Amino acid sequence: MHLFSVDAALVQRYLVSDVLSGAEVAALLERRAISDGTPIYLDDESMMPIEPLNSWARSMSYADLEASTMRDYGRILTRVDRHQAKRGSDLLGATESDLVAYRKLRTELQRKPIGGSAWTKESGLIDQFYGYLVDEKHLVRRPVRLAARGRNALSPRVRMGMDIRHMTFEQFRYFRDVGLGGELMNTHVNRSFRGSAPHRNRAAADLALGSGTRWREWATVLLPELGIGDQGADYGAEFTVQACAKYGKSRTVYVPSDAVDSVETYCLLERQEIAQAAAKTLGRKHRDLFVVTRIADGQVRGVLDGVEHEYEMSAMDADLRRITVREGEFGLEALTVFICRGGLMPGADSWKRYRHAAWRRMQDLRDETTPPLPRKRWRWHDLRHTYALQMLTYLENQMDGEEPDPAARRRRHRSYLTGHIRYNPLLIVSRRLGHSSPETTYAYLQYTDDLVNEFEAAFKGWVGDDDATYAQIAAHAMRAARQPAEVG
Repeated sequence: MHLFSVDAALVQRYLVSDVLSGAEVAALLERRAISDGTPIYLDDESMMPIEPLNSWARSMSYADLEASTMRDYGRILTRVDRHQAKRGSDLLGATESDLVAYRKLRTELQRKPIGGSAWTKESGLIDQFYGYLVDEKHLVRRPVRLAARGRNALSPRVRMGMDIRHMTFEQFRYFRDVGLGGELMNTHVNRSFRGSAPHRNRAAADLALGSGTRWREWATVLLPELGIGDQGADYGAEFTVQACAKYGKSRTVYVPSDAVDSVETYCLLERQEIAQAAAKTLGRKHRDLFVVTRIADGQVRGVLDGVEHEYEMSAMDADLRRITVREGEFGLEALTVFICRGGLMPGADSWKRYRHAAWRRMQDLRDETTPPLPRKRWRWHDLRHTYALQMLTYLENQMDGEEPDPAARRRRHRSYLTGHIRYNPLLIVSRRLGHSSPETTYAYLQYTDDLVNEFEAAFKGWVGDDDATYAQIAAHAMRAARQPAEVG
C-alpha cells in the first residue's frame, strides 16, 4: 500500500494531464472540501484507491484538523497495515491478538519504543478507525473488546500527567548562552564554536521564555507583530495569535521589552546577512511565495499564485507564514522573524537540530561550576513551563508578599481558588498560557512550593549521620507529629 496526501497548491502548480488541469483539480478539491493533508491510499500494483480507507480519510478531512495531524494519522494506519501484512492479514481482518501484538511492538519491542503520550494518540486513532468501519457496516464489531471501566487492550497501561520541567535562572543562562550562543563558562566567545546563527537561537530562547508561548507560536512570529524597526527597545510588543495557536484558540500575547530587544539584536547582527545571502534564491522562487505589497492595521496584502490576497496576520497559519516574503533592501526577504540559510522560516526539524546541538555542547563543557542538568535533554517547551511557574510564583507574592511558611502558602492557594476570581494568579497564568481549562494549569501548583527545601529542613541533622537509621528518622517524624496533640 502506498500513502500520499492532498496538497492543492502543489497540484495546481505542477500537475500536467490531458484529462484535468491542475487548476481544475484544485477547484474540485475545494468544492468537495477535501483538506490539505488528507491521506490517500493506493494499491501497490494497480495504483487504484483502496477502500474503505480512502472513505475514512475523506470523512476525517471534514473534522477541521491540521494538515500535519492528518498526515500523522495516515502514517499510523500505514504502519498498522504493514504490521498486518507481515502477519498474513490486512486492516479489515485484524483480530484482537493482532492489535495487541502491534501495541507490544510499538511500546516494548521495537528498537526505540514510543512513550505513553505517543501511544495514546495511536491507540485513539486505531479505535476511531474501527469505530468508523462498524458504523459504515464494513465490520460487525470492533476487533478489540471493551473491558472494565470502558478500557480495552489498546489502552495505555499508565496514564501520565503533564511532564512539567522548568529551569532555574542558572540553568536557563547555561542553556541559552553556552548551549545555543556558543559562549564559554567565563562568558568569552569560544573560537572553536561551529554553530549556526547563535544570536538567532539566543533570541528564540528569550522570546520563548519572555512570552510563554508554544513553539508553533513564537517560531512563526512575523516582524510586524513584534514591531521590529517601528518601536524602540523600551517598548514591549502585544499581538494576537490564533491560526498558529493550539486548537486555533485566539488570545493576546505580550512580549516584554527585554525579549524584543534580544530579537532586535539578532536582526541587526545576523538576520540581515542571512537575508542578503538568500535573496537571489528567493527571487527565483517568487512564484511559489506570498509576496507582500502592503502591511497595515494587522493585515497583509500581497500576491500568491498570481492572485492578490489579503489576510489578517493572526489568521495566517504556519505554512502560509513560511512562504510570506516582502521586497527588502537586497531583494525578497522573509517576513518571519527567524530565518535559516535558505532565507525562509526554519521548520520543526531545524529547531530540533539546534536544540540537540546545544545539548551536546552543554554536556561536553560540563564541569564542577556548571548548574545541574536533567537526565533528559531540555525541550523548547520547558521554557514555557519556566515562564508559567515564575509568573505564578511572582503573582502570588504580589498578592500576599513573601510567605516562608509552606502551610500558609497552601492556605493561600485555597483562598485564591474560592475568591478573588478576577485577580487569581492561577487564572491569570491560565489565560496567558492559552489553556482551554484552568484544570490544566493546576498541575503547576505542586511546583510553586520548594519541596526540596522542605525535605532538607525536616531531616536536617539526620540524613548523612552514620548512626541514624531510617527507623530513627521515621520515629523522629512521628514524635514531631504527636507533639501538637499532646500539648493540646
